[in-house]
Amino acid sequence: MLSANHLIKKYSSLTVVNGVSLTVQKGEIISVIGASGAGKSTLLHLLGALDKPDSGNVMIDGTDIFRLSAKKQAQFRNKHLGFVFQFHHLLPEFSAVENVAIPLWISGKGKKQALAEAAEMLNIVGLGSRLDNKPGELSGGEQQRVAIARALINKPSIIMADEPTGNLDSANATAVHNLFLDLRRKYGHTVIMITHNEELAKMTDRTLVMKDGSIIEEHRNIN
Repeated sequence: MLSANHLIKKYSSLTVVNGVSLTVQKGEIISVIGASGAGKSTLLHLLGALDKPDSGNVMIDGTDIFRLSAKKQAQFRNKHLGFVFQFHHLLPEFSAVENVAIPLWISGKGKKQALAEAAEMLNIVGLGSRLDNKPGELSGGEQQRVAIARALINKPSIIMADEPTGNLDSANATAVHNLFLDLRRKYGHTVIMITHNEELAKMTDRTLVMKDGSIIEEHRNIN
């Protein structure tokens, strides 16, 4: 599904990602943990083509994403990748269903069809009764579920989640992690997740440990 080879990313004289190579299989959920500044988020941004490495390459479904033009990269991201961040980045003036429909509108789908598909996706993540609520009317956990629904709406090959539970209390954090597991069981999603929470990381198939820009350990988790 995804293969990264010897990724290096520097900012000025600081090497943030230092020769990282990894593979992710279809339907696998992996977590990446490590101290702040270890390079976790930068690695995720490279894997998702949100940033460009100084050297190395990333293959997703057989496509070398950094050989694509900037326009083709953007199209590839919108079609094949779904992103969930610590801060949900929902548009406050849009309802939940409108927020979820945004990637479909970007891809050219008509308004009526996009809203119907967005409503179905919100139902899948357990928010079928909150379609017309704006983000300010939703709890933190509900807002993050809307963000997850938005990430899933284009049926991406891979979901990339950067601290998706970082702003949630323990109960909501566990619920969001369980949602990722449920979605994988039902729909076969592949997930790469950055987290500080080692207990929640143990719920994934594999945990990669980063330090000083490198992956220093890998653990297979038994669930």
